[in-house]
Order: sequence, then structure tokens, then C-alpha cells
Amino acid sequence: MKVKEQLLTLKPYIPGKTTEEVKREYNLDKIVKLASNENPYGCSPKVLEAITTKIPSFSIYPDGAATELRVKVADYLGVDEDQLIFSSGLDELIQYLIRAMLSPNTNTVMAKETFPQYRHHAIIENAEIREVPLKDGKHDLEEMAKQIDGQTKIVWICNPNNPTGTYVNQLELEEFLSKVPSHVLVVLDEAYFEYATNNDYPKTIPLLNKFENLLIMRTFSKAFGLAGFRIGYGIGCPTLIKQLEVARLPFNTSSLAQTAAIAALEDNAFVEKTVALNKKELEKYYQFFDQLQISYYPSQGNFIFINIPGASSTEIFQRLLEKGWIVRAFPNGVRITVGKEEENEQLMKLLAEIATVKL
Repeated sequence: MKVKEQLLTLKPYIPGKTTEEVKREYNLDKIVKLASNENPYGCSPKVLEAITTKIPSFSIYPDGAATELRVKVADYLGVDEDQLIFSSGLDELIQYLIRAMLSPNTNTVMAKETFPQYRHHAIIENAEIREVPLKDGKHDLEEMAKQIDGQTKIVWICNPNNPTGTYVNQLELEEFLSKVPSHVLVVLDEAYFEYATNNDYPKTIPLLNKFENLLIMRTFSKAFGLAGFRIGYGIGCPTLIKQLEVARLPFNTSSLAQTAAIAALEDNAFVEKTVALNKKELEKYYQFFDQLQISYYPSQGNFIFINIPGASSTEIFQRLLEKGWIVRAFPNGVRITVGKEEENEQLMKLLAEIATVKL
């Protein structure tokens, strides 16, 4: 038996070592994981209350249309219910977007250094991938626009970008959208939307009225702290959403996940507190990095991308791992999830040791 040839060129997503694996390998008592951009403050207490008091019947399939959650999200965003599609995390939404739109003899445009699942699933569909290098850590929208042609089906903009934390502002985004032909779908991955606090970060929901070829992706995994429930959603033109529903798996979001998401939306104070704490800790990181001449990108996410002069990303990753700290290494740098105050302070001390040796 043989699978598609293009699958042979790919590797499955590797989430990194578990805390228990690292404990055993390095004989450590405590591990701090700052690798996957989870919310270090957990989730709203209302979520725990909901999933323990509003327990669904586990022998019954979930509501495939996510009706109650759909009403809640539509009201929360100020959109119509038929503008929403739900998924098991944004990974699944990316998968069925690509499955629905890409095929051989089509192409998709994206940044070179961005969320890898866009590329991964495009390869599976045997589509051409046009990657544009980041410019100062940001999407090079001018060059991305030049890559679009009659066979382009999807353009991806991760905003804020993962792994750099940089963002495309309101003016830049609108100028870009005005250049994109109507046959090309522009997907805005706003997984870290809630963390973005700069005044010129785009207000994207109103843009849906102007650009029918725009789809926005958001998730409950990050600021809402529901990564373990795997639930995300897309917002777009009703006609597009109806077509995408055909590619969605039936019963793809669990009853428990829907219940948790509804409860999470009822506690905006928790999200606001999370975002405020994240911003405060980011500012501390900036001051620390400036003092030690460690290069970084100012971030609009709950993570920060750094380089220590003279140290490779693999070396930084390994040095931290041996001390019980798990971060995420990339070819050109290291991404660190912003943790709680005490975690960040301890990590800064370790980074200072590495930087002092290298300077």
C-alpha cells in the first residue's frame, strides 16, 4: 500500500517533549513549560462550574451545528449566526479550508516564517506553495501581493504572527485587501487576537462587510485558556461558510467543549486580566532584553521571539531544557511563552547566564 507521494516528504506535528519525559531524562523534580503559548493563568472559574454542573449526556452525539455556542458567539462578536463555522481547534479549520480550496495546479501564498500547518496541509493537497520571507519580522504584504495570480486560491496572514509576535496594522491590511482579486480567499489567523493591545491593530469584523473574500479565524485555546478542549471558529461571508460546512466533519466539536466555550464567553473580566498581566510581563522582558543586548521582536501575542548573540537556537533550547525549562526552538530563534511573574523572573536569570557567557 502506498500513500500520496507528498506525504513521504512530511513529518507529523511534533508538540515537543512532555513534562514527564523531561523529568525522567534529566532527573528533575520540576518542569516549566513555556513552549506552546498556553494561558499560564488557566481558564475562567466559570468554565469549571459549567462543565461540572451542566454535564451533557456523553452517550449522545454533540450538536453538530453548535447551536447554543453559535448564538453566543454571534452576539459576542456582533455578527450573524450564518457567518460562523466551528472546528476542533484552528488546526482543523485550516485543514478543511485547504481541503475545500486547494488542489494540484493551484497555489497558496504565505509568509515563510509563520504557522507551519498552512504549508503542511497545502503539501498534502499537492498545491504550489509560494512563501515570502518576513521583513523585519513582519509579513511583507507588498511582495505577497505580487505572488498572487489567476491560480492563487488562499493567502494566509497570521496576525499577530506566530512565531514572531509581530502584526499587520489596520492601514496595511486594508491596503492589501484592496489589491487582492475577489477570487482569492484571504485568511486572517487571529488566534492571538485578544492579546493584541496596540491601537492600530486591525478591527477586522467590520471589514467582512467590505471584503467577501475575507475569512477570520479565532480560537478559545489561547486567552480563554481552553486549549485542552480544542475549539475554534471562523467568521466569514455566509455563502462561503455554507460551502465550507460541506468539508466539516460531522459532530466535530464535543458537547463538553461547547459548554466550556459558552461559559468562557461569560467571563470577559478573566480575559481582560489575563491580557493585562501578559502585557505587564512583556514589558519586563523588553527591559531585560535591552539591558543584555538580546534581540527580540515586540510582541502582540502571549509569547516573545528572541536571539542571543553567539548562541544558536538549539543551544539555548538545550541549555534551558537541562534546567527544566521547555521553550520552542526555530532555525532562526527561540519562542518563549510569557508565563507568570515568578516563572518569567526565573527564566530571565537563566537567559542572563547564557547571554553573559556568550557576550
